[in-house]
Formats: sequence, structure tokens, C-alpha cells
Amino acid sequence: MDCALIAICAPVWAPVGLLIAFWVKLVSPGPALFRQERIGHRGSRFLCLKFRTMKVNSDTTVHREHLNHLMNSNRPMKKLDATGDSRLIRGGLWLRTLGVDELPQLINVLRGEMSLVGPRPATIYEYELFQPRHRRRCETLPGLTGLWQVNGKNRTTFDEMMDLDLTYVETKSFLLDAKILIGTLPAIILQVFDVRASRKAAAKAAPAEMAAPGAAARGSRGQSPMESSREAARSGMTADRR
Repeated sequence: MDCALIAICAPVWAPVGLLIAFWVKLVSPGPALFRQERIGHRGSRFLCLKFRTMKVNSDTTVHREHLNHLMNSNRPMKKLDATGDSRLIRGGLWLRTLGVDELPQLINVLRGEMSLVGPRPATIYEYELFQPRHRRRCETLPGLTGLWQVNGKNRTTFDEMMDLDLTYVETKSFLLDAKILIGTLPAIILQVFDVRASRKAAAKAAPAEMAAPGAAARGSRGQSPMESSREAARSGMTADRR
């Protein structure tokens, strides 16, 4: 099924992939493709391919800290770049939001390292933090899309993501794969709206945060520091008279 669908959809994904590769090279110096070692079937390692959406040699420490925080909290799995990330190249956020940065992983599928449907391949440092229960998600091939992606994705917690991945491992079937593939496009559209909402909220919050120091410096009547001093002086003179 994987190979048949890739062949049938080649007239769509091939030109889109070429355009993305051209865009990445146009807006950022460096290779169009990004290669990262990931954990695959039964813990095997392979080089996962993606279109590069970040500047060359970007620091990954901040992503590790963000991931560690999500794994140890009960918060939704929102991406670090949802509200902006200076490491991204121009247009990188939308390439990631639409999921088209992962088109090169079709090569991983053809190599037999991945499937169209399955849990997302974990990074090595992510896998090292997994509990034994979590590692059971590697009992099947990792995929481009999966049960987690079509059931909330960034709105779910880490534990909920793991539950969905393990549910897929235990119940996977041709029919389930077909449902997941059909549900992927609506899930991507929902993710676009989520990212737009996050960016709007961040844009509204920024002016408020910039205004906060000035507001804090004013008195209870909205006075400036100089006005407050004058008011205090007048109050002191009135008290002396009394």
C-alpha cells in the first residue's frame, strides 16, 4: 500500500518537493535536506530525512529542554515554534505546520525504514527518556502520520500521545491505516488554524507586556511617577496644616 500510494501521488508530491527545495536554498544558505538519526523499528537507528526549516547549526538545546518539560508535565504537546522561533528560516513555520517539510521521508518509506502510517520516529535523546512502556511504540514501523496526528496532536499531553501510539501498535490494520490517511488532511487544516490562533495571541500579548512596566510605574490613579510625587507632596503639606 505504501509503495502504491507513493507512486500514484508522485505527480503531486514530486513538483511540490522540488519547489520546497528551491525555496529553502533561496532563503537560507546550506543544504535543502536535513538528516537526523532517529529510532525506528525495534530500536534500530536510521537517518530520517526532512527539508531543512532551521538555520544551519541551530542550537538544539532549547528543543531538548522543551521536550523534557512536556514529558514531565500535563500540558498539551504544543510545538516550540508555534508562537515564533528565531532559528527558523523564512517560511519555515508554515512548512512545518503543513507537514510538507517531511516529504523527503517518502524516501525512508521506500527504503523500508518507515511507513506512511505509524508513530513518529523518536530522536535518540527522546528515546533515552522513554519508560519501558513507551518503547513499545517501536514494535511497528514509524510513520509520516498516525493515530496521534489525527486525534488532536498538539492539543494532547505526552501521556495521551503515548496511549494513542500504543493503541495503534495493538490494533493496527489496513482499515485503520486508511482511516488515518483520510483524516490527515483535516488534521493539518486544524493545525493551521491552531498556529494562526497562537500567533495572534502572542502578537496581542507582546504590546501588553511592553506596556506593563510603564503601567506598573503609575500610581493607583494612573498617574506618572512625577505626578505621584507632586500628589504626595501636596498630601504632606495638607497633613502638616492639620
